[in-house]
Amino acid sequence: METLQDWLAHCERLHPKQIELGLERVQAVAQRMGLRFDCPVITVAGTNGKGSTCAMLEAIALQAGWRTGVYTSPHLVHFEERCRIHGEIVSAQALVPHFERVEAARQGVSLSYFEFTTLAILSLMAASGLDVAILEVGLGGRLDAVNIIDTDCAVITCIALDHMDYLGPDRESIGREKAGILRTGKPAIVSDPVPPRSVLDRAVEIGADLWRLGHDFNFSGDPQQWAWAGRGRRYSGLAYPALRGANQLINASGVLATLEALRPRLPVTAQAVRNGLALVELPGRFQIVPGQPALVLDVAHNPHSVAALAANLDAMGFFPTTHGVFGAMADKDLAAMLAKMGPLIDRWYFTDLPTARAETAQGLMDRWQAQHTRADVRASIHAGPVEALQAAVAAADPADRIVVFGSFYTVGGVLENGLPRLQAKHLAS
Repeated sequence: METLQDWLAHCERLHPKQIELGLERVQAVAQRMGLRFDCPVITVAGTNGKGSTCAMLEAIALQAGWRTGVYTSPHLVHFEERCRIHGEIVSAQALVPHFERVEAARQGVSLSYFEFTTLAILSLMAASGLDVAILEVGLGGRLDAVNIIDTDCAVITCIALDHMDYLGPDRESIGREKAGILRTGKPAIVSDPVPPRSVLDRAVEIGADLWRLGHDFNFSGDPQQWAWAGRGRRYSGLAYPALRGANQLINASGVLATLEALRPRLPVTAQAVRNGLALVELPGRFQIVPGQPALVLDVAHNPHSVAALAANLDAMGFFPTTHGVFGAMADKDLAAMLAKMGPLIDRWYFTDLPTARAETAQGLMDRWQAQHTRADVRASIHAGPVEALQAAVAAADPADRIVVFGSFYTVGGVLENGLPRLQAKHLAS
């Protein structure tokens, strides 16, 4: 196995289950690898807002002059996107020695794809001379492979109903799993405006230093600017984050609380905060692609994030027709997602996705037909995200809007294959 693709194929063959929660196996291998960090570690869990939170933390820390390492998942197009060192996506070749390290330490232990790749990325990060490591939890928290690393500051973003087969049937159960990343005596930043009681109880139970939105830190804003206040610091006259959407102020507030809690070890200036928020980028999160028709890309894939997408689309103003390209996993609450977007979408383009977990385009069409009430709306099915986007572009007028949303596979498929063609069309016109 000489290339990253060889190793990823090996990881896919290694374990019978795609997802298997639990720390015993991955902890044993990590101990044999001697895996540890010599810098502050920030761990981010939650249902929605994790990627945005990690991106803002990274952007501000970079502006402050710190050497950053970030681990996020899943990726949109290329696996290497899951790890950034000092703001740059790592190369495939740089990862290969660390996959070899995991394999050498495995000694017959069966690791899932996520566990194996997580260990390899953590190994690379630990060897990169970082000033701060920012780790996004994959699923849940308590039993997620990322939780083998003791955090110096835990962040819990908005909690909603998702992955209920693994995490439990309600927000309290899910919150209990997310709160598994909290550590005794360490800051616990809770940016969910209405957190489950289970999260707060766990923080008190283990003696974590709880920072709660609306209690320990707050934000306010008007159409031009916003302000933040924490335990010992205030920021006023802040420009809105470069990441679009009203929900990003909640994420940004949690980010500023995190940096305030870590200020003794990771000081950042007010200018670094302003520059970082202004420069932060994150593909696929209410990403608006310039040109006509307007194109919005969003990996909203559960009812809570779809509701935020709908609110953000509402705030964009009037478009004669909105075309929706949609593909999603079969285990999601598809009926709720379709219902939330129903009033906004005038023409649906349902797409198959290249994974067995996905609902088929025909299945999405059937679910939509079972509940839609607008006689003026049409729908079609397509073999993939690119074909669906091409159909939307062909049908759309320049003044219309196209929204591509749902699974990472949906948005990633468009970013990899469909978007370059669409941008070429924009340039040609």
